[in-house]
Amino acid sequence: MRLRNLVGIPEVTAGADLAGLIARLSAQQGVAPGDVLAIAHKIVSKDEGRVVRLEDLEPRPEAYALAAETGKRPATCELILRESARIVRRRGGTLICETHHGFVCANAAIDLSNTAEGTAVLLPVDPDASARRIQAAVAAAVGGRVGVIITDTHGRAFRRGIVNIAIGVAGMEPIVDHRGGTDREGRVLIATEQAIADELAAASGLLMPKNGGTPVVVISGVATVPDPGGAHRLVREAHLDLFRG
Repeated sequence: MRLRNLVGIPEVTAGADLAGLIARLSAQQGVAPGDVLAIAHKIVSKDEGRVVRLEDLEPRPEAYALAAETGKRPATCELILRESARIVRRRGGTLICETHHGFVCANAAIDLSNTAEGTAVLLPVDPDASARRIQAAVAAAVGGRVGVIITDTHGRAFRRGIVNIAIGVAGMEPIVDHRGGTDREGRVLIATEQAIADELAAASGLLMPKNGGTPVVVISGVATVPDPGGAHRLVREAHLDLFRG
């Protein structure tokens, strides 16, 4: 497996035609059919206009109450409430939320870093659709199927530190199902599903430092299964989740 940055991505603003830009750079820099592109969601969100000025928000009473409880700004709490289907857990200033996409993460994945002062970056409305648009453009530019993974950094229950995960997937199967196969001892596997999109997203995070300005990583040498994709398939259904309240 080889990982390298796709270079030449400028600061992205709304309507920048990010799909076209990534497609042109991919063709110029030798991206080949079968490669996978991992793309930090922030440039996708900026391209899609998912940047909010905090001073433009009018916090509701619930936001002021949440701000008093957590110590966060009322405008930030208003955004968290807007972007959350529900707040799963809270303790002090920590809010674990379920987004409308079904992701469970801190602060509904609202990001205040690497954006202009007084603004916040939200997740794309439909990260899978975002991945499909970019995937189609890149595949056409390089002459064959590629995989595209939209990534975000999330914390993990019972583990310290953040890890890149897949929040949007196109052009590849996000999960490799090993059920029905056998291990080295010949025992039948009954519960083994490999979240390959999350594994590739995590690997790409090594080349996406917060201050690096390198939001696109090209991953070569990994066999992926052609598929429309869909990161929603990586989200465990609520009725199978033993920990979500």
